Amino acid sequence: MDKNFLEMLRKKILPFFGKGGCHSFDHTERVFRLATLIAEKEGADLEIVQTAALLHDIARKKESCGEVECHAEHGAKDAEKILLETNFDKIKILPVVYCILVHRFRKGLVPKTLEGKVLQDADRLDTLGAIGIARAFSYGGKRNRSLHSPVKIGLPSGINHFREKILKINPNQFHTKTAQNIAKHRYEFTEQFVKEFLDEWEGKK
Repeated sequence: MDKNFLEMLRKKILPFFGKGGCHSFDHTERVFRLATLIAEKEGADLEIVQTAALLHDIARKKESCGEVECHAEHGAKDAEKILLETNFDKIKILPVVYCILVHRFRKGLVPKTLEGKVLQDADRLDTLGAIGIARAFSYGGKRNRSLHSPVKIGLPSGINHFREKILKINPNQFHTKTAQNIAKHRYEFTEQFVKEFLDEWEGKK
């Protein structure tokens, strides 16, 4: 894909993102790299995937501020407007918009296109592994959550977030074989981290 177009698009959408946080522009760049890797191995349309990856979270800041209810739905509309103002292939705009619209796995949406599956896989992979661990504690710190609270207390905490959400992301739930392989390694790493953390917390090591 045209690197000049991608750089232009990056500069155009940068103001849509806040500074820091779990969904700042560095998350978008990681998703872009993962989506590119998966798309190349799975034979997806790279132009659609890369463009959708850059634009998939442009409304996340608005959602965080309570301006919109769903960043995927609002972001899809914003993405269409942005792409219509560029020289991007008009035939591929709607496939990009669709990828963004269905990228949220937590809504139970299963993309019907390979490109949509690639983007959803790439986005979810960023919740696992070393980066996922760092993001989870960053998220918890912003909300003044403790590192850990015993399960019987039921208070939100960094470690309970892994038990209640992240470790429920089974590698087999990913759509593409490429993502499944990456997820398996990241899942095992995350699982081992939680075990090590609890062992240290309880004074076993």
